[in-house]
Amino acid sequence: MRQKEDLPPPLAGGQLIIGTIALSTASFMTILDSALASVSISAIAGDLGVSPSQSTWVVTGFGAANAIAVPLAGWLSQRFGQVRLLVTLVLMFVTSSFLCGLAPNIESLIIMRVIQGLCVGPIIPLSQTLLLSSYPAAKAGTALAASSITVMVAPVIGPVMGGWLTDTLSWRWVFFVNAPVGLTVAALVWIVYRKREMQPKLVRVDIVGLALLAVWVGSLQMMIGLGRELDWFDSWTIVGLAVSAAIGLVLFLCWELTDEHPVIDLRLFANYNYALGTVVLAGGFALFMANSVLMPLWLQQHMGYTAMLSGATVAPVGILSIILTPWVGRNLHRHDARILIVLGLGSYALAFWIRSGFTPQTEMSTVMLASFVQGASSSFFFIPLQATMYQGLNTGRTPGAVGLASFIRLLMGAVGAATCVSLWESRATMHRAHLVENLPAESAAIIQAQGSLQAAGLGVDQQYSTISRMIDQQAFTLAATEISHASAIIYLLLMLVAWRMRVPSRPKAGQPLHPPKTPEVTGEEHSGPVSTAPIRP
Repeated sequence: MRQKEDLPPPLAGGQLIIGTIALSTASFMTILDSALASVSISAIAGDLGVSPSQSTWVVTGFGAANAIAVPLAGWLSQRFGQVRLLVTLVLMFVTSSFLCGLAPNIESLIIMRVIQGLCVGPIIPLSQTLLLSSYPAAKAGTALAASSITVMVAPVIGPVMGGWLTDTLSWRWVFFVNAPVGLTVAALVWIVYRKREMQPKLVRVDIVGLALLAVWVGSLQMMIGLGRELDWFDSWTIVGLAVSAAIGLVLFLCWELTDEHPVIDLRLFANYNYALGTVVLAGGFALFMANSVLMPLWLQQHMGYTAMLSGATVAPVGILSIILTPWVGRNLHRHDARILIVLGLGSYALAFWIRSGFTPQTEMSTVMLASFVQGASSSFFFIPLQATMYQGLNTGRTPGAVGLASFIRLLMGAVGAATCVSLWESRATMHRAHLVENLPAESAAIIQAQGSLQAAGLGVDQQYSTISRMIDQQAFTLAATEISHASAIIYLLLMLVAWRMRVPSRPKAGQPLHPPKTPEVTGEEHSGPVSTAPIRP
């Protein structure tokens, strides 16, 4: 057994490669599952004989449970051990996924999806923490690169893969596909990391804080999931959920800042770089997810693209990320991280500025060009930002810091996507009204369009239906370009915030990522917050 004051040395050779692949695949699998299921809702509703509104709980229940479980990564890893916990959660995820595929009705499917979400929550921060411990500080960028690829690529290929599985096999295979991947990941993680396990500690859990977290996050997630269907704040259900989320959040913040054993350590925000980095991460990822949802919707619903074709159009986001991310990871320690972060944010601004000029006549090559630029942005943004955020944090605070950042990223991604789609539809409705007002029935444009459609053999009703679709296409395109333009401006503002971060000292090769020693904790209960207790091997 290692001495308590020793930290596990970095991995090397085949163990490092296998460990990196296993942990990256664990994150990839869980993120991919969310994207896979989202495109199968209609098929699930039809097969199980329920309404589309009932089937949306398959996504909403998963998202709420996921967000609630993420902040618990720090406490759970100390109580049970990082490696044991990760392997157990992956196996539980596989089991619940398989049961999702066998679900005979919507009720059992929703229950299994909630269990899935609870398992998924801590997997990503645990995977990132073990990755960081596997590399020396000079190679930390490589570890973060592997993790960042999964975050950026999975949401891109997920809808395409989910659509293909649903169309060619069944929606049940969206869940069955997790089984062989998850079992392989669990086996590899245990083989590589079992001897690096920390000693569990009997730490207290903040029951009140956990309950308040469940209330406000659950209310917010349900509000997001049901908002569009219930017409947002015109529904008393949405108003009630919003009030519940707001009150729960205020009480949660008050309790966590004063409790001796908080479920998450909000005092992490006292770290200057972590606080600013979290603001940039939250804003950047919210915009990323918002536009990742918006672009396929616009292409499929109003530009005539198939699901597979729209996936191929936005795929360069993932392709270029895969190409550039390893280079960024290898060379991160050689450059001022702020320059790379600003470069990534500036590239995002450029990508969305290109999209702000789209029209219904925009060619596929132009759409792909913006996706290529966005792919480069992802590589230069996420890895340097995470490296700068976590640099200098005490070893024991890293799991809590990663978990809190992952929680905020997930939450803001969901908020960004839901807000974007709602804003897109409302702006499109406004633009359509303006277009119709300025286009009377006897206008020359209408007469010319009717003449062309009549010459094509369309009847009067078909002519007006076609013209209506053309107006819708123009209205939704205008709304999409407005959102792209606003996104570009916000990314420029985030550049200013990122530049205010402090440049951490550049570690030398072989230097451990975290300080080699942390204050000793004895006894069954520690005297500080749960997420700040030192994690000792």
